[in-house]
Amino acid sequence: MRSLTINLSLAVAATFGLTALSGVARAADMPVEYPPIIEAPEPMPLAAVGGWYLRGDIGYKLYQAPKGSLGNNRWGGYKNGGGAGAADTWPYTTNNYDQMVNEKMLGALDVGVGAGYKFNDYLRSDVVLDYETPAKFKGSLWCPTASPCGGAYETQTVKIEAYSALANLYADLGNFHGVIPYIGGGIGASYLRTSEINGSAKDATSGKNPDGAGKWNFAWALMAGVEYPISDSLSLDLGYRYLNLGDARSGYVTDGQGVSTRMDYKDITAHEVRVGLRYYLN
Repeated sequence: MRSLTINLSLAVAATFGLTALSGVARAADMPVEYPPIIEAPEPMPLAAVGGWYLRGDIGYKLYQAPKGSLGNNRWGGYKNGGGAGAADTWPYTTNNYDQMVNEKMLGALDVGVGAGYKFNDYLRSDVVLDYETPAKFKGSLWCPTASPCGGAYETQTVKIEAYSALANLYADLGNFHGVIPYIGGGIGASYLRTSEINGSAKDATSGKNPDGAGKWNFAWALMAGVEYPISDSLSLDLGYRYLNLGDARSGYVTDGQGVSTRMDYKDITAHEVRVGLRYYLN
């Protein structure tokens, strides 16, 4: 009996062992399941915080109409736009014959370079130098009856090119999904130069139009736009700028009475669309 009991025990143990080995074998044949791999999206580049940067911009100016006029309303020596009269009785002030009408100024391209400093996430400043290709101004000025124009308005044309230097201050308004809007303002100086002047205001001796001339002005600007970081050190800048460049003028011409005048082109302002790059040095 004892022998039978031992044999039964051995049989049961062997059975459990074979069952366990069979389960291990099946488990080895089953594919191993790993937890899913979740790929995190690449982080958006952020504009550098603090430090120096360089910038370059190109833009296109849409000018508002400047105001054109004769610099000296005694020039011409005619009375009421009609017959000859004394130079000191020139009545253009009363009749506004010294003021141009139908003025307009065509657009122009603008290129600029600059350097600036970003103080923190919300404040930065830069200095920019800009050159603008010559823009064509058109207006009509009255010709006295006794002049070759024959008592009518004649078209006056001139080309005006501009150089400007502005110190600007900007407020960055936060980062919205990688886009950083900003507003700003600037003050500085402009230099406006006229050329290719053509019209009725001619020199009595030579019959020539006045030569071109240059003029320095106080200039100021208002800006708004967005910055889009391309990388940690490079950003795309899309912006709008309202720019007041001041006044331009021609050289002088002298009439038959010895009275000299120039042409004045006042309140030269423009709306400008600009695109540029900013490179952060830090």
